[in-house]
Amino acid sequence: MFPWPAFGHISPFAPRKLVSIDSKIRVTFLTSAGTVPRVEAMLASSAKVTPLSLPHIPGLPSCASSTADLTADGAELLKLAVDATSPSVSALLADRPHRLRHAVGVRPRKASRRQGPLLRRLLRLLLRLHHRPLSPPVVRPRRTHGGPTRVPCHVGARHRASSPGTAPTSTTSAPSTGTTSACSSPDPPPPRHHDDEELDDRWATWLSAFPDASVIFASFGSETFLPAAAATELLLGLEATRSPFLAVLNFPKQAAMDDAAATELEAIIPVGLEERLEGRGVVHTGWVQQQQILRHRSVGCFVNHAGFSSVVEGLVAGCRLVMLPMKVEQHFNARLFARELRVGVEVARRDEDGWFGRQDVRDAVEAAVASGGGEEDDARKWREFFTNEDVQSKFAVDFVRELKEVVKGQA
Repeated sequence: MFPWPAFGHISPFAPRKLVSIDSKIRVTFLTSAGTVPRVEAMLASSAKVTPLSLPHIPGLPSCASSTADLTADGAELLKLAVDATSPSVSALLADRPHRLRHAVGVRPRKASRRQGPLLRRLLRLLLRLHHRPLSPPVVRPRRTHGGPTRVPCHVGARHRASSPGTAPTSTTSAPSTGTTSACSSPDPPPPRHHDDEELDDRWATWLSAFPDASVIFASFGSETFLPAAAATELLLGLEATRSPFLAVLNFPKQAAMDDAAATELEAIIPVGLEERLEGRGVVHTGWVQQQQILRHRSVGCFVNHAGFSSVVEGLVAGCRLVMLPMKVEQHFNARLFARELRVGVEVARRDEDGWFGRQDVRDAVEAAVASGGGEEDDARKWREFFTNEDVQSKFAVDFVRELKEVVKGQA
Protein backbone atom coordinates (compact mmCIF):
# COMPACT_ATOMS: atom_id res chain seq x y z
CA MET A 1 0.00 0.00 0.00
CA PHE A 2 1.30 3.43 -0.97
CA PRO A 3 -1.22 6.22 -0.30
CA TRP A 4 -0.62 9.91 -0.84
CA PRO A 5 1.36 11.30 2.14
CA ALA A 6 -1.51 13.15 3.81
CA PHE A 7 -2.79 11.62 7.03
CA GLY A 8 -6.38 11.95 5.93
CA HIS A 9 -5.46 9.71 3.00
CA ILE A 10 -3.31 7.29 4.99
CA SER A 11 -5.72 6.36 7.79
CA PRO A 12 -8.47 4.80 5.59
CA PHE A 13 -5.91 2.32 4.25
CA ALA A 14 -5.23 0.77 7.66
CA PRO A 15 -5.26 -2.95 6.77
CA ARG A 16 -6.23 -4.43 10.15
CA LYS A 17 -9.35 -6.07 8.77
CA LEU A 18 -7.48 -7.74 5.89
CA VAL A 19 -4.97 -9.25 8.29
CA SER A 20 -7.71 -10.40 10.67
CA ILE A 21 -9.47 -12.21 7.82
CA ASP A 22 -6.41 -14.16 6.72
CA SER A 23 -3.34 -14.36 8.95
CA LYS A 24 -1.24 -15.38 5.93
CA ILE A 25 -1.61 -11.94 4.42
CA ARG A 26 1.46 -9.76 4.78
CA VAL A 27 0.96 -6.05 4.16
CA THR A 28 3.82 -3.67 3.41
CA PHE A 29 2.96 -0.01 3.87
CA LEU A 30 5.11 2.45 1.93
CA THR A 31 5.39 5.97 3.28
CA SER A 32 7.84 8.85 3.45
CA ALA A 33 10.54 8.36 6.08
CA GLY A 34 9.44 11.28 8.24
CA THR A 35 5.92 9.92 8.72
CA VAL A 36 6.97 6.43 9.84
CA PRO A 37 6.51 6.88 13.64
CA ARG A 38 3.00 8.30 13.28
CA VAL A 39 2.01 5.73 10.65
CA GLU A 40 3.31 2.86 12.79
CA ALA A 41 1.22 4.10 15.72
CA MET A 42 -1.80 4.37 13.44
CA LEU A 43 -1.43 0.87 11.98
CA ALA A 44 -0.39 -0.90 15.19
CA SER A 45 1.01 -4.30 14.17
CA SER A 46 -1.20 -4.83 11.13
CA ALA A 47 1.47 -3.96 8.56
CA LYS A 48 5.18 -3.58 8.03
CA VAL A 49 6.01 0.07 7.41
CA THR A 50 8.74 0.60 4.84
CA PRO A 51 10.22 4.13 4.68
CA LEU A 52 10.91 5.83 1.38
CA SER A 53 13.36 8.68 1.08
CA LEU A 54 11.88 11.57 -0.86
CA PRO A 55 14.29 12.75 -3.57
CA HIS A 56 15.44 16.35 -3.46
CA ILE A 57 13.16 18.75 -5.30
CA PRO A 58 14.24 22.40 -5.62
CA GLY A 59 12.09 24.52 -3.33
CA LEU A 60 10.83 21.60 -1.23
CA PRO A 61 12.08 21.76 2.39
CA SER A 62 14.31 18.82 3.26
CA CYS A 63 12.27 18.19 6.42
CA ALA A 64 8.99 17.85 4.53
CA SER A 65 7.46 14.38 4.68
CA SER A 66 3.71 15.00 4.35
CA THR A 67 1.27 17.73 3.39
CA ALA A 68 1.00 18.63 7.08
CA ASP A 69 4.53 20.04 6.86
CA LEU A 70 3.81 22.31 3.93
CA THR A 71 1.92 25.24 2.56
CA ALA A 72 -0.42 24.69 -0.38
CA ASP A 73 2.38 25.62 -2.80
CA GLY A 74 4.77 23.25 -1.06
CA ALA A 75 2.27 20.41 -1.44
CA GLU A 76 2.53 20.84 -5.20
CA LEU A 77 6.28 20.21 -4.99
CA LEU A 78 5.60 17.18 -2.81
CA LYS A 79 3.78 15.65 -5.78
CA LEU A 80 7.02 15.81 -7.75
CA ALA A 81 8.95 14.20 -4.90
CA VAL A 82 6.45 11.35 -4.60
CA ASP A 83 6.59 10.79 -8.36
CA ALA A 84 10.37 10.68 -8.12
CA THR A 85 10.22 7.70 -5.72
CA SER A 86 9.19 5.54 -8.68
CA PRO A 87 12.60 3.80 -9.00
CA SER A 88 12.59 2.87 -5.30
CA VAL A 89 9.03 1.58 -5.44
CA SER A 90 9.74 -0.35 -8.63
CA ALA A 91 12.74 -1.99 -6.98
CA LEU A 92 10.60 -3.08 -4.02
CA LEU A 93 7.89 -4.48 -6.28
CA ALA A 94 10.41 -6.28 -8.44
CA ASP A 95 12.25 -7.80 -5.47
CA ARG A 96 9.33 -9.18 -3.49
CA PRO A 97 7.51 -10.96 -6.35
CA HIS A 98 10.83 -12.64 -7.28
CA ARG A 99 10.87 -14.59 -4.03
CA LEU A 100 7.17 -15.34 -4.24
CA ARG A 101 7.24 -16.44 -7.86
CA HIS A 102 10.40 -18.47 -7.41
CA ALA A 103 8.66 -20.40 -4.62
CA VAL A 104 5.83 -21.38 -6.95
CA GLY A 105 8.12 -22.32 -9.81
CA VAL A 106 8.21 -19.14 -11.88
CA ARG A 107 11.61 -17.84 -12.89
CA PRO A 108 12.50 -14.45 -11.36
CA ARG A 109 13.03 -12.68 -14.69
CA LYS A 110 9.71 -13.95 -15.95
CA ALA A 111 8.04 -12.69 -12.81
CA SER A 112 9.62 -9.29 -13.31
CA ARG A 113 8.28 -9.09 -16.85
CA ARG A 114 4.82 -10.01 -15.60
CA GLN A 115 4.77 -7.37 -12.92
CA GLY A 116 2.97 -4.85 -15.16
CA PRO A 117 0.02 -7.12 -16.05
CA LEU A 118 -0.33 -8.12 -12.38
CA LEU A 119 -0.61 -4.50 -11.30
CA ARG A 120 -3.11 -3.79 -14.06
CA ARG A 121 -5.23 -6.73 -12.92
CA LEU A 122 -5.11 -5.45 -9.35
CA LEU A 123 -6.35 -2.06 -10.49
CA ARG A 124 -9.18 -3.66 -12.45
CA LEU A 125 -10.04 -5.68 -9.34
CA LEU A 126 -10.27 -2.55 -7.19
CA LEU A 127 -12.52 -0.84 -9.71
CA ARG A 128 -14.76 -3.89 -10.03
CA LEU A 129 -15.13 -4.27 -6.27
CA HIS A 130 -15.85 -0.58 -5.91
CA HIS A 131 -18.43 -0.64 -8.74
CA ARG A 132 -17.01 2.44 -10.39
CA PRO A 133 -16.96 1.95 -14.16
CA LEU A 134 -15.54 5.10 -15.73
CA SER A 135 -15.78 5.98 -19.40
CA PRO A 136 -12.74 7.71 -20.89
CA PRO A 137 -13.12 11.47 -21.37
CA VAL A 138 -13.98 12.74 -24.82
CA VAL A 139 -10.81 14.85 -24.82
CA ARG A 140 -7.35 13.89 -23.67
CA PRO A 141 -6.60 15.37 -20.22
CA ARG A 142 -3.61 17.67 -19.85
CA ARG A 143 -1.32 16.67 -16.99
CA THR A 144 0.18 19.38 -14.77
CA HIS A 145 2.04 18.89 -11.52
CA GLY A 146 0.51 22.14 -10.28
CA GLY A 147 -3.00 20.76 -10.16
CA PRO A 148 -5.22 17.81 -10.95
CA THR A 149 -5.70 16.49 -14.45
CA ARG A 150 -7.66 19.21 -16.22
CA VAL A 151 -10.48 18.74 -18.69
CA PRO A 152 -13.27 21.11 -19.78
CA CYS A 153 -16.02 21.57 -17.22
CA HIS A 154 -18.61 19.69 -19.26
CA VAL A 155 -16.47 16.56 -19.25
CA GLY A 156 -17.31 15.36 -15.75
CA ALA A 157 -17.09 11.85 -14.38
CA ARG A 158 -20.57 10.41 -13.97
CA HIS A 159 -21.35 7.73 -11.43
CA ARG A 160 -24.51 6.42 -9.89
CA ALA A 161 -25.01 6.15 -6.15
CA SER A 162 -26.11 2.73 -5.04
CA SER A 163 -28.39 1.88 -2.18
CA PRO A 164 -27.21 1.10 1.35
CA GLY A 165 -25.77 -2.40 1.51
CA THR A 166 -23.73 -2.03 -1.66
CA ALA A 167 -20.55 -0.05 -2.22
CA PRO A 168 -21.48 3.62 -2.68
CA THR A 169 -20.29 5.32 -5.85
CA SER A 170 -20.23 8.96 -6.74
CA THR A 171 -22.48 10.93 -9.06
CA THR A 172 -20.78 14.22 -9.70
CA SER A 173 -19.98 16.78 -12.32
CA ALA A 174 -16.76 18.73 -12.34
CA PRO A 175 -16.71 21.66 -9.94
CA SER A 176 -17.14 25.13 -11.35
CA THR A 177 -13.39 25.66 -11.53
CA GLY A 178 -13.31 23.45 -14.61
CA THR A 179 -11.25 20.68 -13.04
CA THR A 180 -12.18 17.08 -12.62
CA SER A 181 -10.48 14.11 -11.06
CA ALA A 182 -11.43 10.45 -11.01
CA CYS A 183 -9.79 8.29 -8.39
CA SER A 184 -10.61 5.06 -6.63
CA SER A 185 -10.50 4.96 -2.84
CA PRO A 186 -10.77 1.99 -0.51
CA ASP A 187 -14.28 1.09 0.54
CA PRO A 188 -15.38 3.23 3.50
CA PRO A 189 -13.95 1.84 6.73
CA PRO A 190 -15.98 1.72 9.90
CA PRO A 191 -15.44 4.94 11.86
CA ARG A 192 -12.52 4.86 14.26
CA HIS A 193 -14.06 4.86 17.70
CA HIS A 194 -12.01 5.69 20.77
CA ASP A 195 -14.66 5.08 23.38
CA ASP A 196 -12.07 4.90 26.15
CA GLU A 197 -10.86 8.44 25.42
CA GLU A 198 -12.83 11.17 27.15
CA LEU A 199 -13.32 14.66 25.77
CA ASP A 200 -10.98 17.25 27.28
CA ASP A 201 -12.54 19.14 30.18
CA ARG A 202 -12.09 22.44 28.36
CA TRP A 203 -14.40 21.45 25.52
CA ALA A 204 -16.71 19.26 27.59
CA THR A 205 -17.42 22.12 29.99
CA TRP A 206 -18.01 24.67 27.25
CA LEU A 207 -20.26 22.39 25.17
CA SER A 208 -22.30 21.26 28.17
CA ALA A 209 -23.49 24.83 28.73
CA PHE A 210 -25.71 24.60 25.63
CA PRO A 211 -28.89 22.63 24.83
CA ASP A 212 -28.83 19.34 22.96
CA ALA A 213 -27.97 19.53 19.23
CA SER A 214 -27.63 23.33 19.33
CA VAL A 215 -23.90 23.82 18.69
CA ILE A 216 -22.33 24.14 15.25
CA PHE A 217 -18.90 22.50 15.02
CA ALA A 218 -16.76 23.73 12.10
CA SER A 219 -13.51 21.93 11.36
CA PHE A 220 -11.52 21.42 8.18
CA GLY A 221 -8.99 18.80 9.16
CA SER A 222 -5.31 19.29 9.79
CA GLU A 223 -4.35 19.77 6.14
CA THR A 224 -7.06 21.95 4.58
CA PHE A 225 -6.47 25.65 5.09
CA LEU A 226 -9.04 28.33 4.30
CA PRO A 227 -7.75 31.56 2.74
CA ALA A 228 -8.07 34.51 5.11
CA ALA A 229 -11.00 36.11 3.29
CA ALA A 230 -12.86 32.79 3.14
CA ALA A 231 -12.26 32.13 6.84
CA THR A 232 -13.64 35.57 7.69
CA GLU A 233 -16.81 34.93 5.66
CA LEU A 234 -17.19 31.55 7.37
CA LEU A 235 -17.06 33.12 10.83
CA LEU A 236 -19.52 35.86 9.90
CA GLY A 237 -21.83 33.24 8.43
CA LEU A 238 -21.70 31.18 11.61
CA GLU A 239 -22.40 34.30 13.64
CA ALA A 240 -25.43 35.03 11.44
CA THR A 241 -27.02 31.70 12.39
CA ARG A 242 -27.33 33.00 15.98
CA SER A 243 -26.33 29.52 17.18
CA PRO A 244 -23.34 28.73 19.41
CA PHE A 245 -20.36 27.48 17.45
CA LEU A 246 -16.86 26.09 17.78
CA ALA A 247 -14.71 26.84 14.73
CA VAL A 248 -11.31 25.16 14.31
CA LEU A 249 -9.11 26.89 11.74
CA ASN A 250 -5.57 25.69 11.12
CA PHE A 251 -2.60 27.07 9.24
CA PRO A 252 0.25 25.39 7.35
CA LYS A 253 2.90 24.00 9.67
CA GLN A 254 5.54 26.38 8.37
CA ALA A 255 3.38 29.35 9.38
CA ALA A 256 2.53 27.80 12.73
CA MET A 257 6.21 27.44 13.60
CA ASP A 258 6.59 31.17 14.20
CA ASP A 259 4.62 34.14 15.46
CA ALA A 260 2.81 34.40 12.13
CA ALA A 261 0.16 31.91 13.29
CA ALA A 262 -1.18 34.25 15.96
CA THR A 263 -1.09 37.13 13.53
CA GLU A 264 -3.01 35.14 10.90
CA LEU A 265 -5.67 34.11 13.40
CA GLU A 266 -6.15 37.69 14.52
CA ALA A 267 -6.41 38.83 10.90
CA ILE A 268 -9.30 36.52 10.02
CA ILE A 269 -11.45 37.32 13.07
CA PRO A 270 -13.77 40.21 12.14
CA VAL A 271 -13.53 43.34 14.25
CA GLY A 272 -15.97 43.20 17.15
CA LEU A 273 -16.89 39.54 16.63
CA GLU A 274 -15.72 38.39 20.06
CA GLU A 275 -17.73 41.11 21.78
CA ARG A 276 -20.86 40.33 19.78
CA LEU A 277 -20.64 36.59 20.46
CA GLU A 278 -20.43 37.03 24.23
CA GLY A 279 -19.13 33.51 24.82
CA ARG A 280 -21.39 31.63 22.41
CA GLY A 281 -18.64 31.29 19.82
CA VAL A 282 -15.05 30.03 20.01
CA VAL A 283 -12.37 30.20 17.32
CA HIS A 284 -9.53 27.75 17.92
CA THR A 285 -6.38 26.76 16.07
CA GLY A 286 -4.68 23.42 16.67
CA TRP A 287 -5.66 19.79 17.04
CA VAL A 288 -8.95 18.85 18.72
CA GLN A 289 -10.67 15.55 19.52
CA GLN A 290 -12.98 15.65 16.53
CA GLN A 291 -14.81 12.37 17.11
CA GLN A 292 -15.45 13.09 20.77
CA ILE A 293 -16.73 16.57 19.96
CA LEU A 294 -19.03 15.24 17.25
CA ARG A 295 -20.51 12.72 19.67
CA HIS A 296 -21.21 15.31 22.38
CA ARG A 297 -24.93 15.76 22.99
CA SER A 298 -24.76 19.54 22.37
CA VAL A 299 -23.30 19.28 18.85
CA GLY A 300 -25.96 19.11 16.16
CA CYS A 301 -24.36 20.46 12.98
CA PHE A 302 -20.95 19.76 11.47
CA VAL A 303 -19.46 22.20 8.94
CA ASN A 304 -16.52 20.50 7.23
CA HIS A 305 -14.32 20.35 4.13
CA ALA A 306 -15.95 17.18 2.75
CA GLY A 307 -12.96 15.01 3.54
CA PHE A 308 -14.26 11.45 3.29
CA SER A 309 -13.34 10.39 6.82
CA SER A 310 -14.73 13.60 8.34
CA VAL A 311 -18.05 13.26 6.53
CA VAL A 312 -18.44 9.65 7.66
CA GLU A 313 -17.54 10.54 11.26
CA GLY A 314 -20.12 13.34 11.29
CA LEU A 315 -22.76 11.13 9.71
CA VAL A 316 -22.19 8.32 12.19
CA ALA A 317 -22.34 10.79 15.10
CA GLY A 318 -25.80 11.84 13.95
CA CYS A 319 -24.87 15.43 13.05
CA ARG A 320 -26.44 17.47 10.27
CA LEU A 321 -23.75 17.97 7.64
CA VAL A 322 -22.72 21.18 5.87
CA MET A 323 -19.93 20.71 3.35
CA LEU A 324 -17.54 23.43 2.20
CA PRO A 325 -15.06 21.69 -0.12
CA MET A 326 -11.81 23.48 -0.83
CA LYS A 327 -9.81 21.25 -3.18
CA VAL A 328 -9.76 18.32 -5.61
CA GLU A 329 -11.65 15.25 -4.37
CA GLN A 330 -13.47 17.22 -1.67
CA HIS A 331 -15.70 18.70 -4.38
CA PHE A 332 -16.67 15.23 -5.56
CA ASN A 333 -17.29 14.03 -2.02
CA ALA A 334 -19.57 17.01 -1.37
CA ARG A 335 -21.60 16.38 -4.51
CA LEU A 336 -21.87 12.69 -3.68
CA PHE A 337 -23.07 13.10 -0.10
CA ALA A 338 -25.21 16.21 -0.65
CA ARG A 339 -26.82 15.54 -4.02
CA GLU A 340 -26.84 11.78 -4.45
CA LEU A 341 -26.98 10.34 -0.95
CA ARG A 342 -28.93 13.35 0.39
CA VAL A 343 -27.25 13.37 3.77
CA GLY A 344 -26.00 16.95 3.86
CA VAL A 345 -25.96 20.40 2.30
CA GLU A 346 -23.17 21.90 0.20
CA VAL A 347 -22.44 25.61 0.62
CA ALA A 348 -23.47 27.46 -2.55
CA ARG A 349 -20.79 29.27 -4.56
CA ARG A 350 -20.77 31.81 -7.35
CA ASP A 351 -20.60 30.17 -10.77
CA GLU A 352 -18.06 32.59 -12.18
CA ASP A 353 -15.31 32.20 -9.58
CA GLY A 354 -16.41 29.68 -6.93
CA TRP A 355 -16.58 32.32 -4.20
CA PHE A 356 -18.91 31.96 -1.22
CA GLY A 357 -20.04 34.53 1.31
CA ARG A 358 -21.42 34.71 4.83
CA GLN A 359 -25.01 34.48 3.56
CA ASP A 360 -24.20 31.23 1.74
CA VAL A 361 -22.78 29.74 4.94
CA ARG A 362 -25.81 30.80 6.98
CA ASP A 363 -28.26 29.49 4.37
CA ALA A 364 -26.50 26.11 4.20
CA VAL A 365 -26.51 25.68 7.99
CA GLU A 366 -30.16 26.64 8.25
CA ALA A 367 -31.08 24.26 5.41
CA ALA A 368 -29.18 21.40 7.04
CA VAL A 369 -30.73 21.98 10.46
CA ALA A 370 -34.23 22.28 8.97
CA SER A 371 -33.90 19.16 6.81
CA GLY A 372 -36.12 16.24 7.66
CA GLY A 373 -38.37 13.65 6.11
CA GLY A 374 -36.62 11.83 3.28
CA GLU A 375 -33.24 13.42 3.96
CA GLU A 376 -33.34 12.32 7.59
CA ASP A 377 -34.32 8.79 6.57
CA ASP A 378 -31.44 8.67 4.09
CA ALA A 379 -28.98 9.80 6.74
CA ARG A 380 -30.23 7.12 9.12
CA LYS A 381 -29.88 4.40 6.46
CA TRP A 382 -26.32 5.39 5.60
CA ARG A 383 -25.42 5.72 9.27
CA GLU A 384 -26.55 2.12 9.75
CA PHE A 385 -24.59 1.09 6.67
CA PHE A 386 -21.32 2.61 7.87
CA THR A 387 -21.67 1.11 11.35
CA ASN A 388 -22.73 -2.37 10.22
CA GLU A 389 -19.75 -4.60 10.98
CA ASP A 390 -21.10 -7.44 8.84
CA VAL A 391 -21.37 -5.22 5.78
CA GLN A 392 -17.93 -3.70 6.28
CA SER A 393 -16.34 -7.11 6.86
CA LYS A 394 -17.87 -8.41 3.64
CA PHE A 395 -15.99 -5.78 1.64
CA ALA A 396 -12.69 -7.00 3.08
CA VAL A 397 -13.60 -10.69 2.65
CA ASP A 398 -14.51 -10.15 -1.00
CA PHE A 399 -11.34 -8.19 -1.62
CA VAL A 400 -9.12 -10.89 -0.09
CA ARG A 401 -10.85 -13.61 -2.11
CA GLU A 402 -10.46 -11.74 -5.39
CA LEU A 403 -6.88 -10.79 -4.54
CA LYS A 404 -6.00 -14.46 -4.12
CA GLU A 405 -7.58 -15.24 -7.48
CA VAL A 406 -5.43 -12.56 -9.12
CA VAL A 407 -2.26 -14.01 -7.60
CA LYS A 408 -3.21 -17.57 -8.57
CA GLY A 409 -3.84 -16.41 -12.12
CA GLN A 410 -0.28 -15.08 -12.31
CA ALA A 411 1.31 -18.28 -11.03
